[in-house]
Amino acid sequence: MAGAYRGLDYYGIDELFTEEERLIRDTVRDFVSDKIVPTIGKHFTAGTFPHELVPVFGEMGLLGASLTGYGCPGTSGTAYGLICQELERGDSGIRSFCSVQSSLVMYPIWAYGSEEQKQRYLPGMAAGTLIGCFGLTEPDFGSNPTGMITTARRTSGGYLLNGTKRWITNGSVAKVALVWAKLDGVVHGFLVPTSTKGFTARDIHGKWSLRASTTSELILEDVEVGEDALLPGVRGMRGPLSCLTQARFGICFGAIGAAMSCYDEALGYAKDRVQFSRPIAGYQLVQAKLVEMVSEITKGQLMCYRLGRLKDTGKLEPRHVSLAKRNCVSVARDIARDARDILGANGVTDDYQCGRHMLNLESVYTYEGTHDIHTLVVGQDVTGLAAFDG
Repeated sequence: MAGAYRGLDYYGIDELFTEEERLIRDTVRDFVSDKIVPTIGKHFTAGTFPHELVPVFGEMGLLGASLTGYGCPGTSGTAYGLICQELERGDSGIRSFCSVQSSLVMYPIWAYGSEEQKQRYLPGMAAGTLIGCFGLTEPDFGSNPTGMITTARRTSGGYLLNGTKRWITNGSVAKVALVWAKLDGVVHGFLVPTSTKGFTARDIHGKWSLRASTTSELILEDVEVGEDALLPGVRGMRGPLSCLTQARFGICFGAIGAAMSCYDEALGYAKDRVQFSRPIAGYQLVQAKLVEMVSEITKGQLMCYRLGRLKDTGKLEPRHVSLAKRNCVSVARDIARDARDILGANGVTDDYQCGRHMLNLESVYTYEGTHDIHTLVVGQDVTGLAAFDG
């Protein structure tokens, strides 16, 4: 096993962050090293999530970090990104939990909810005592969420929901689900307590990626909710897509965190592993792989830094996030594979990090907008021509 984690900073990017941002990053970095890295491999193997850490996430201010009020810390967007970087350095499933809670459930309640909804849900979610999930993707509608078939129908006292959602992080452990459904043909968000009659969550088993994460299917059969379940501040696809922009922002930083983990592990291993009379770090082919990692991580760090400052100044647009998401996840996936290669057979055991990151990043490459869809989003922006419907 390698020694203490050393975060790569080849271009001295640390000095661009504020003192508070560095402090937050370093606090989460130490927490991940002490509490997540030593056990997450076993959780991955067993297919379990370390639920005992959820209240700790709340105590540390990791849930809804960049939101203000209602028990939320109100950090900068950049600080939230650095939190995601360090959490995913531990495991993509850990970052996914916090990302879904923060960006996909808390953010829309904070941005579009009524005051009563904010008071009811946000303090508990910030503390980690109330877990939420985000129900958008359906079995037949992922890249094209506008085709969703989940419906809401008005009743005398509220709404009746019917439909199925799939690939839902935290689905079976959530106490409230934010379900997106079509009401009179228009998409709306509904806050559905998971104890409601007709609501069922079933875990998806047999995953070889994101195993240390709860992934579920939600089934809604005549689920009746009151008028107060509707998010009043948004209608149409702007609602769920704005949430995804927030979450994808964190993924950009997170993927670079996973890449930094793989590089650090590969470098330490290569310097210690002796073959043919000297450490394998002394051979040209291994050095070429390590230098490529340094290059791509540094470029990704600079991209994420700029992305964070765009968010902090209110200039962030979905196209900016699409470019960063496709780049950062793609290079992280390549880095994880090369790190596993440097570690040889050891790279496929849970004693090391890179094999697990390699598998996890296959899911991150696909979810919250596939690599290809983000390519077409940027392509449409630069050409003015849409290559897909919607």
